[in-house]
Order: sequence, then structure tokens, then C-alpha cells
Amino acid sequence: MSLLVNLCHLLERELVLRGELPSDELDLETLDDLIQVDGPVRYELEVQKLDQSLLICGDLRVKLACQCARCLKSFQRMLELPGWTCHLPLAGEERVIVANDCVDLTPYIREDILLELPQHPLCKPECRGLQQKLTSTKKQNSGRRATGSSHWAELDKLKL
Repeated sequence: MSLLVNLCHLLERELVLRGELPSDELDLETLDDLIQVDGPVRYELEVQKLDQSLLICGDLRVKLACQCARCLKSFQRMLELPGWTCHLPLAGEERVIVANDCVDLTPYIREDILLELPQHPLCKPECRGLQQKLTSTKKQNSGRRATGSSHWAELDKLKL
């Protein structure tokens, strides 16, 4: 189910579109194991026809299921695009495809959502990750070096 705008309906007045698009309809595969789309894309848009173009303004929201890039803790985050704007020409070299007097907004919504996905999702901005465990491991290793029971000490004995 794509998000279609019928150009004939825009001759009289602007359109207001509200609803949900299933995330599988948008083909929102993130290629990132830390981020998964967790629900439909909710939209509230106003569409108006200018001379030879469409102007779409509104809000987009989608829930994300994420894992923290530092500590791998699972959390949810709402991705919001308030004031989303899209200008689509109906004439010229870069004109959009019009099929049966309808323009499909789905690829433009998909592209902008993919561009807004976080590159390194964090559960909290101050997340310190796995440093506590690493610090205790470093202390243990430094103690081993002092006593000479390190694996590296055994390798140093080899005559190559």
C-alpha cells in the first residue's frame, strides 16, 4: 500500500493526509544490526500543487528498536521528522512519475527516513559502555605481568 496523491484532487484545494504506512511497504532494511524499524511509519502531511510541482509538508514518525553501540543494551527510540518538506517537480528533466493521475510519495519518504537513521545509536549520551569490565581485566593482566606468569613471558623464552 503506497502513499499516493491524486493530482485531480489537488485542482480544487490542498490535501491533508494522515495515516500509517507499514514499514515493510517502505522496504526499510537498515543494513545495520544495531537498528531495526519497529512499527509503521505515521504521517501527517499537507500536499499542495504549485504551478508545475507538488509541495509536501508535514511530520513523519517511526519507532526504532536499537542496541547501544557502546554497551549493546536494547532500547527503543522514536525517529521523528518534524517539518518534513518535499518539493517534487511535475515538469522538466527531474519530473516525478505520474501514473493514472497519481504520484507515489513512498520513495521520497523512505529516502529521508533512511538518511535520518542514527549512525551509532546510544542508550544514553553519557553511556560509558563496557569500560568497567575492561578496566578490571587490565588490572588483572598488569598483575600477571609483574609476577611473570603472562603468556607473553612464555613466548619471550622462545629462541627463533
